[in-house]
Amino acid sequence: MSRSGSHSHRVRRWCLIAAVVAVWVQQVEGVWPLPQQLHQSADRDCLSPQRFSFTYGRDSAAQTGCSVLDAAFKRYFSIIFPDFTTLSENVLQYMWSEPQPFVVSVSVKTRGCDGYPDEDSDESYMLSVSEGQAVLRSVSVWGALRGLESLMLVINSSTEIVDFPRFAFRGLLLDTSRHYLPLYAILKTLDAMAYSKLNVFHWHIVDDPSFPYQSRTFPDLSNKGAFHPFTHIYTQSDVIRVIEHARMRGIRVVPEFDSPGHTQSWGKGQPGLLTPCYKGSVPSGSFGPVDPTVDTTYKFMESLLKEVKFVFPDSYVHLGGDEVSFACWQSNPNVRKFMEKMGFGKDFTKLESFYMESIMNMTAALNKTSIVWQDVFDYHERPRSKYVVEVWKQGCYLCKMRRVTKAGLKVILAAPFYLDLPIPTHSWARYYNVRPLAFRGTDEQKKLVIGGEVAMWGEYVDATNLSPRLWPRACAAAERLWSNEEKTLNADLAFPRLKEFRCELLRRGIQAEPLFVGHCRHEYDGL
Repeated sequence: MSRSGSHSHRVRRWCLIAAVVAVWVQQVEGVWPLPQQLHQSADRDCLSPQRFSFTYGRDSAAQTGCSVLDAAFKRYFSIIFPDFTTLSENVLQYMWSEPQPFVVSVSVKTRGCDGYPDEDSDESYMLSVSEGQAVLRSVSVWGALRGLESLMLVINSSTEIVDFPRFAFRGLLLDTSRHYLPLYAILKTLDAMAYSKLNVFHWHIVDDPSFPYQSRTFPDLSNKGAFHPFTHIYTQSDVIRVIEHARMRGIRVVPEFDSPGHTQSWGKGQPGLLTPCYKGSVPSGSFGPVDPTVDTTYKFMESLLKEVKFVFPDSYVHLGGDEVSFACWQSNPNVRKFMEKMGFGKDFTKLESFYMESIMNMTAALNKTSIVWQDVFDYHERPRSKYVVEVWKQGCYLCKMRRVTKAGLKVILAAPFYLDLPIPTHSWARYYNVRPLAFRGTDEQKKLVIGGEVAMWGEYVDATNLSPRLWPRACAAAERLWSNEEKTLNADLAFPRLKEFRCELLRRGIQAEPLFVGHCRHEYDGL
């Protein structure tokens, strides 16, 4: 055993003798994602659950009773002291009311405890950790949550942090149509997102294979369109639980109801919605995209979107618009007549643009901001309405971002962050090395890049392999979207921090894949 290893062993044994339930908190070698400013010493100490407390600063706008922070205090206490299972309300009351040897003081300028995070949320914070105390200051409760997460990684070292995110939109997409993901898998993913400071859950909830969302307005959509109408659905209470679990972690939930393509499962429960395909002059019996030529389609979509507004509080809704096959529309004589009447000729991109403009007008009337896949912009580069474009196609995605921002539209980058394909974990560096703003354009254009997101499509992913395929590779994208790019240019320098952070995820119950040969220190805790 090395001299340093012998010393840490003696310190740890002293900690355990000094306090029966005291724990040695393993120091994560640096914080992930890297803060904007970080000054840290190598001091170490042991912490005792009976001598540790969270409290609100006297000048804090939020005090005891703030749902978001009260719950966060309990949650992070359990992360620091995972084996201390007898924490009760009486113990919490004792801890919060008596002077303690280690006190975490949290102060926020604005209360906002009962609201939802949004695109304008201030996630900045300042954290100071010294002997016997930590002081965390933020503008909002959402910034306090980010600061508490950083605190967990530096709690036993003298540390000064000034931090804020580079991009406001740091998302993660889950596809729950191609494989149904049970509720616990979604909630566990939200936990890991919070650990990595990702803040938008893009819920690609329905698609061609299945319609698991149980609509209160159109119950047959899931009754006939889900893999199973009882076991493979998300009830209204399930959705509420996901939204609340996310809110308590400062995560927005943006639903996607993708149309006019990717809607085969919709047609099972909503007759007349999809376009009948023709073979010659007679229907073939198969169906294509949503039929954009009939009024009933727009009445249905308006009713569905009104429900979406009621159920999902976020101001954004994703309307899809990608990968629409025109073959069925082209085969249908009624669609061709409509095209002629509207003066579209044989250009079916104009028909899709007409449909998407109509749907986006509906969302605008509901005070929602539309996100669409880049296909919608590709077909109509001079938009009549404002929307957010998500760039997903491979190739020169930076060229596309330049064109989108030149048109004055906000953009989200997903193209380089597709994680669903089974490739080696060590490919994390390809996501880390992405430069979202490396396109030619003005400063005003680059301000229109609101962020990016990791995409986990469901063809080859279900609850059995979701976590290891996401983590720790998604962490690479998380740092790229949070941290100062100039300070995080070198993947080799980042590797030791990511390796340690992966171990921390494991300690918290997230089944993150290994990055390379090695081990995690907590594997031999207690020996």
